[in-house]
Amino acid sequence: MAQGGKRQAKSYYICRACGADFPKWAGQCSECHAWNALEENLVPPAAASKGRFAGYAGAANAQVLALTEVEIEHEARSPTGSAELDRVLGGGLVEGSVVLIGGDPGIGKSTLLIQTLARLSASMRTLYVSGEESPRQISLRAKRLELPADDLQLLPETCVERIIAAAERERPQVMVVDSIQTMYTELLQSAPGSVSQVREATAQLVHFAKRSGAAVFLVGHVTKEGSLAGPKVLEHMVDCVLYFEGEAGSQFRLIRTIKNRFGAVNELGVFAMTDKGLKAVSNPSAIFLSRQAEAVPGSVILVTREGTRPLLVEVQALVDESPLANPRRVTLGLEQNRLSMLLAVLHRHGGIGMFDQDVYVNVVGGVRITETASDLAVLMSALSSFRDRPLDHGLVVFGEVGLTGEIRPVPNGLERLREAAKHGFKRAIVPSGNRPKQGMEGLEVVAVESLGEVLEIY
Repeated sequence: MAQGGKRQAKSYYICRACGADFPKWAGQCSECHAWNALEENLVPPAAASKGRFAGYAGAANAQVLALTEVEIEHEARSPTGSAELDRVLGGGLVEGSVVLIGGDPGIGKSTLLIQTLARLSASMRTLYVSGEESPRQISLRAKRLELPADDLQLLPETCVERIIAAAERERPQVMVVDSIQTMYTELLQSAPGSVSQVREATAQLVHFAKRSGAAVFLVGHVTKEGSLAGPKVLEHMVDCVLYFEGEAGSQFRLIRTIKNRFGAVNELGVFAMTDKGLKAVSNPSAIFLSRQAEAVPGSVILVTREGTRPLLVEVQALVDESPLANPRRVTLGLEQNRLSMLLAVLHRHGGIGMFDQDVYVNVVGGVRITETASDLAVLMSALSSFRDRPLDHGLVVFGEVGLTGEIRPVPNGLERLREAAKHGFKRAIVPSGNRPKQGMEGLEVVAVESLGEVLEIY
């Protein structure tokens, strides 16, 4: 007990990598094994004196419901005015939802959100909370983008309590908080941006959104590893998590859905950065297929699938003699370990070894492929470069390659073939399990069951 009968604030430590808390400091987090990641945080004396079970007495009247008694209502969605943003959100904004948007600095997070709010302000009450930029900077950006922002309300503030008080007065239907790392709550003494501040500020904003029905966008910074700064628990607190992707110097921006309680995950929205802001790209396959006029070795078209959308992308490979004792295996947009595995399958079941060759594989346009349907495209592009023999210019492929050399079917094969036929491709190599029951007009479908059959064709 301190002098004067006052209780001292207790301290605890939170891992900034995973969000786990500990009573004492340690050099390594026992949960995620990160080194020097524990930060000290202070518990307010009032909260510390209540104890862990202080709130259980008031929960005696909690009501238990049977699942069949819950009324099911259709969740109304409000379109944002951008078809690509509506796609990654699952069809539009849901009342009371909290959306977290992360991405590299300068990739277009604030630009996209101020464009969205400007469109929505004509029919809905909106509020833009800025903790990083001044109102003058935001106004200059809106004028540069020629946005109709007459009804858009601005609030330059970083204190969460004052933000929620102002929002309760204004009653916005859509609110943007840019960014969550600059916000702080008066309940904690730690600096803004710390794990405890980010988590507590997010918790208060989520509670406000659920209570008021306002749709809230939170802008989050990313670390140099590419993950959202702050504990992983931040992603569990919100309803939807969106990530901006894009190569440096490229005008195209990709938004990928990592989590969505109101729609499908792994949806992909494609935007083009122009002098008037971000413009939605309605046909992304066309921009990723800017190919050369003639067929070249090491290039093949893959029909991948992002969420509910089939997408045509070009996979390029370069196989060259290596001067190193350990040849390099480099991938951009694909998993590097899977490339090593596929090359081992090619040697074991195809008799073609690349032990002394450097192998580079790239997905054109900055798209990141996470599904196994790209296996066949990777092998065929590498084989084409190794033999210095171009593949057919009108060829598309997809299929998973197993460790025993079999070509396994992938989901939604018919939709992938329809997308290829729509863009004028003449031939497709697919797993036998994805062979269509009826022929497709203008598209020759070649079904294969093993890697050996593919090598016999090319």
